[in-house]
Amino acid sequence: MMSMACQKCRLPLILPPHSQRLRCQCSNLIHLGNSDRSLQVQERGRISSRVRRFRDKFRRNRSRTNSLSPSPSVSPRLSLIFTKPPPSGKRAFLCGVTYKKEKFRLRGTLHDVNSMRDLLVQKFNFSDESILILAEEEAYKPPTRRNILEAFKWLMADLKSGDSLVFYFSGHGLRQPDFNDDETDGFDETICPLDFRTKGMIIDNAINDILVKPLISGVTLHAIIDSCHSGTVLDLPWVYKENGWADNRPPSGANKSTSGGRAISFSACKDNQLAADTSAFSAEKTMTGAMTCTFIRALRENPDITYRGLLDYMRTAIEKVNNARCPLLKVFQRKIDQEPVLSSSDKFDTNTKFKL
Repeated sequence: MMSMACQKCRLPLILPPHSQRLRCQCSNLIHLGNSDRSLQVQERGRISSRVRRFRDKFRRNRSRTNSLSPSPSVSPRLSLIFTKPPPSGKRAFLCGVTYKKEKFRLRGTLHDVNSMRDLLVQKFNFSDESILILAEEEAYKPPTRRNILEAFKWLMADLKSGDSLVFYFSGHGLRQPDFNDDETDGFDETICPLDFRTKGMIIDNAINDILVKPLISGVTLHAIIDSCHSGTVLDLPWVYKENGWADNRPPSGANKSTSGGRAISFSACKDNQLAADTSAFSAEKTMTGAMTCTFIRALRENPDITYRGLLDYMRTAIEKVNNARCPLLKVFQRKIDQEPVLSSSDKFDTNTKFKL
């Protein structure tokens, strides 16, 4: 007999041999077979039980030592790994993690990174020299924890008023209990480097310390995070809702603001949701992040789109894909259950034109 947990209520279930479907006590119908492969959906936070055991071990260690994924110290000295100084003005760090050798491999992340690079070059006049990429391809350095932290240094080096920075991440994201009382929901959000099983995840506190707090007046950072549980992964104080900005400042009173600049984040989903790696948006059945694909499509189709318009476009596009599924797919496949999130270091008019 095999076991699994219900995706809806998390109740442990025993799977009878050769079963294709199983109904949980909560009435959730679970499909175990591989009914239709024409439309593929994989979640960027659904990781094997072995990795969950590793994660749980780290959580226990942190509860004893409070030292899991500490905020790395960031030296202003340029990294020895990336010796070429970052250009002034526009620059971007794009990171795609495939986890090629793992059971929880993602298939859309390299495509996502290349698509985001093309968007920055073709639509926003970024030069090739201003874009740093980490990916699991020979042309790039691997997206290990160390390399990601060093790339953060490259992105944040020698900031000057007028600089426009972009951080893009495509990969797995997880959550862990918050021990600092600086999360309204009680959980820290994380991104998972290639080697996170041995080197650890990068938590939202560290990302805020490195990418948000150093932003000086006149500098703007746009983060685009396509991973599970990514809603507030930059720990920004304000989250945009239908009726305006909602206060996301930590209960502890910890400072999560910039040094006068502005940080804006588009995330694939809410903190308690999973983000899809899917072929639903491609006629060629190319795997891509649902958020990345709709984000890029919105900007290519609408050059004058506003921040709110961009958020609405992504949400509507995902909902259209869900509604367009044929009845058979609605029975045998999960829908893409994610709602993109906009957050910021300060409140601003979301009807202004999106720009990088």
